[in-house]
Amino acid sequence: MISISALCHSQALSRSRLAFVPNTHRLTTLRVKLAGKSRARAYLNEKYCSKRCMLTSLAHVRTPNEIDMRKDAMKIIKSAIRAVDPYVAVRDRLRVEQNEGSSTLVVQRDGSEISYDLSKFDSIKVFSFGKASAAMASATAEILITSQLKLDGTVIIKDDHATSNEIETLQKYNIAVRAASHPVPDSRSLESANEILASASKSDSRTLIVVCISGGGSALFCSPREPLSLNDLIETNSALLKSGMSIDKMNIIRKRLEKGKGGKLAAASYPATVLTLILSDIIGDPLDLIASGPTVADESNWDDAIAIVEENGLDVGGEHELPMAVLKLLKMGRDGLVDDTPKTDNPAFSFNSATSTSFSENVLVGNNRAAVMAAADEAKQLGYNPVVLGTRVEGEASCVAGIYVNMADTLSQQRDHEISAEYQIGQLPVALIAGGETTVSLPPDCKGKGGRNQELALAAAIRMQEIGLRDVLLASVGSDGTDGPTDAAGAMVDGSTMKGIEDITSSLAKDALRNHDAYNFFSSGNDGSLIITGPSGTNVADICITLVR
Repeated sequence: MISISALCHSQALSRSRLAFVPNTHRLTTLRVKLAGKSRARAYLNEKYCSKRCMLTSLAHVRTPNEIDMRKDAMKIIKSAIRAVDPYVAVRDRLRVEQNEGSSTLVVQRDGSEISYDLSKFDSIKVFSFGKASAAMASATAEILITSQLKLDGTVIIKDDHATSNEIETLQKYNIAVRAASHPVPDSRSLESANEILASASKSDSRTLIVVCISGGGSALFCSPREPLSLNDLIETNSALLKSGMSIDKMNIIRKRLEKGKGGKLAAASYPATVLTLILSDIIGDPLDLIASGPTVADESNWDDAIAIVEENGLDVGGEHELPMAVLKLLKMGRDGLVDDTPKTDNPAFSFNSATSTSFSENVLVGNNRAAVMAAADEAKQLGYNPVVLGTRVEGEASCVAGIYVNMADTLSQQRDHEISAEYQIGQLPVALIAGGETTVSLPPDCKGKGGRNQELALAAAIRMQEIGLRDVLLASVGSDGTDGPTDAAGAMVDGSTMKGIEDITSSLAKDALRNHDAYNFFSSGNDGSLIITGPSGTNVADICITLVR
């Protein structure tokens, strides 16, 4: 495995969130027998092998180019994640200016600024939820404390997604830190969300609320609307995740089932002034869908939610049937029997003459594009010709993998000097860089273990073996450091991943892909395919790097 250690949070603006430290590989021959004592080896034998087989340590069959490209890929990924460090992103956008005894909060927005005269307020509350919540909130608190106003708030973090320094900083500024579950909410999610909603509803016109939102916020900030229960939401989230639908569609459903989503946090806060800082994890950065848009006027409606249910097998008798209470609520909404989410005509989104701003302002502080462009810059520094394929890549992970490998195969044909490079998208060496979020459609009762990035990498490795493609490397990672319910951020494969192993492994790999079991397949091979980062502290969807020499 490649191990990447998360550095502790520092107060310096230039701090680096991740350090990438590859483990030393032993270039030895590895024999795997049915009675193997190693857990990983035993798993491979029991799960995939019906007869004795021999695996060869893969490092020694890599070409010099493949060895170098593994190092280059890790440098590129490191640069991409550093570019969307949430602490730095907030510090770059937010400042307090002191002018002759008065203070002004200035927020940088692309092409403009928003200013808040802090003499208009008696107190400031900070609410933050998502995988980057601790870093965003600590940066915000450090800036706002200079205003001399009363400061408090609540931050909801995913378990183990905050450093000790971040927690100490927040507690020092009277901001409570609550941990909760992701991707499926738990009772802590409900309790923490209710704490935020109760505090918001007690705010008055002289309260400034700063909300920090990042990917993962939908599960962490979760409070069911009546008559739904937390268990209804847990079952709904599980069904949505298994359906393989995109996160934006999931959130159109989620925001109708809860008290705080779809603009309802802003509505609950009115007449307080709300400023929301958003780190986007969704393709295209739709502010009303990131963490289900708790402070943004909702553009969707009950009909949209019903259409998604019918299209994705979520209705009665469907493959991923939602709880009856949820289906009943959605249909009541469609029939006009219950209120929908707040729209643009809600007072919470009106103009505030006292501050010369909207009562609810939303500012994007980071997104996938920033990470992808940083990756391209690093690739160029390493001598590659970067080709950015975009930041809106979506679709079934295994299908997307085939497209990347086929593109790499076409580029590799430049090695044959008889084939013209005139119509190629780049001159070798090339770095194909893409951002977005693929999906994996899981069958009912799926027992496999993995994530969309690992599945993409496994499908790519299989395809590379099928066409005999060498000196090509693909690495796909989740920017948050987690990929599915595993400890891996993603995986890295090249033409050697399937080489040096007996033919039986080809069918084993295809079985693993079919069973969505990429994690166990890669960990069994012991060849450094899995990328382990630990929580990165940020979340801007996924990044895929394909290097061709």
